[in-house]
Amino acid sequence: MTYQLLLVDDEVHAIEGVKSDLDTEKLGISQLYTAYNMKQAKAVLEREKIDIMLCDIEMPQGSGLELLSWVRRHQPGVITIFLTSHADFKYAKEAMQLGSLDYLLKPVEASELEHVIAKAKEMIEHNSELSRNKQSHQLWMKHREIVVERFWLDIINQKLPSHPASIQKQAEQLQLPIIDSASYFPILISVQKWNRPLSRRDENIMEYALRNSAEEIILGTDLNGLFFFLDRGNMLGIFTIEQMEAEDQERLIEACSHYIAMCNQYFYCDVSCYFGKLVAPQHMAEMVSLIRERDRNNVAFYNEVFPFVDRLDASRSIELPDLNVWLSLLKTGSKDGIVEEVEAFIQQLVEKQAIDANILHQFHQDLMQALYSYLNMSGIQARQLYGDEASRALSERAGRSVDDLLAWVHHALDKAVNQTKAIEESETVIETVRRFIIKNIDQDLSRDMIANHVFLNPDYLSRILKRKTGYTVSDYVQNERINLAKELLAQTNIPISSIAASVGHTNFSHFAKIFKKHTGLGPTEYRNQFEKK
Repeated sequence: MTYQLLLVDDEVHAIEGVKSDLDTEKLGISQLYTAYNMKQAKAVLEREKIDIMLCDIEMPQGSGLELLSWVRRHQPGVITIFLTSHADFKYAKEAMQLGSLDYLLKPVEASELEHVIAKAKEMIEHNSELSRNKQSHQLWMKHREIVVERFWLDIINQKLPSHPASIQKQAEQLQLPIIDSASYFPILISVQKWNRPLSRRDENIMEYALRNSAEEIILGTDLNGLFFFLDRGNMLGIFTIEQMEAEDQERLIEACSHYIAMCNQYFYCDVSCYFGKLVAPQHMAEMVSLIRERDRNNVAFYNEVFPFVDRLDASRSIELPDLNVWLSLLKTGSKDGIVEEVEAFIQQLVEKQAIDANILHQFHQDLMQALYSYLNMSGIQARQLYGDEASRALSERAGRSVDDLLAWVHHALDKAVNQTKAIEESETVIETVRRFIIKNIDQDLSRDMIANHVFLNPDYLSRILKRKTGYTVSDYVQNERINLAKELLAQTNIPISSIAASVGHTNFSHFAKIFKKHTGLGPTEYRNQFEKK
């Protein structure tokens, strides 16, 4: 039996090196194809009957992992071996081995490469023995996984009528072994938090590894089922179980606990598992909705296994403390005092198990409203103060978990305290205003623009400036323009029209009039007196 092999790598010298190392005659390779990106590889796979694919993981036009995902859906009979220098994560080798035959790091010895290819040949031969009709078997395997996933997603998303006859008919049309009288057990696995910063691409790799690890650890308990992602960070497992005995649930809890520990150690994330209960296919959508709601309302606990609870307590309103009393501590600059009060209050709710997503959202909104009101009374424009990207992101996440809420509290109070202190030291505000005016002296500066820069209400800024300098905002800006123009006229030979433009006056006649009003001399006369000296 001979084999066809595909080499995929964006580096020409890497492909040539592997080609020179391989003894194709000894390995029984009848044809060796090459591709330098994902698009070329797909073309070869669609055109030729490839048995073994030797693939790099890092390629500019599509990663090896993306290619493998495509292969699993469209060419499941292809045995994939990764040969790459990609070793950024310690778990990469283990993760890739879950979906491919092996993961080899460059440079690799020819003997090791030949050994792995020999293993691939053995796997191909073994797979051939399992099926009398290889072509039919490959066609089924090509579509099975994606078809089963889509079938369950259509049920969960209620695209398929929740009627036993409709579900059974659809299952039979798709040649799926789904029986309307059978019971199925769902488990929701929720990624609660990544403990390392990840790009979207790295997150995709991690989700791939999480899924394969779940199949190995949880399905490895002799369960018949599958895992698939509902959306970003939420993976669902559905298992065929005739009856869920107490010992079966304990065994499943133990497997999920082991899976969570593996996720913490190797995949750097916090996850929790939520059990449903045995239901017929027509009730799966309702059951998944219930366990997803439980995940949404879990705002305090990480890395837990939650058995199914028939009925959750309805979300309750809570009596919030007088937030204005807390915020009055800002007058003394005591941010830590407020944080301690918030943490103690939230911890009390957690201990009583009296907190959910709605209560957390209510607390966040009430605290934010009180904080905005306090800042407004201090003349601070909260909308401007918290208008930066970091503040918006923290506020959006504050309702997700207790940790996210406390992160927002620290951030929001830090900014409030710092800005309040800056206003109390009005000289600091005026100096900030002056620097902003000088930096933007050639612009059309308005009172609102300047006030926004120091996060103050325009009227409040006017009062501070008038009290400290005796000038209105517009007069203060005009003085700075004239002072700079005087300096440039006295010390440079820059044309007067250019000086006028550089201090924000595009109309020369108007500039000359304003300048004379302030100095008693026209711009030319003012310059001449320095030239005489």
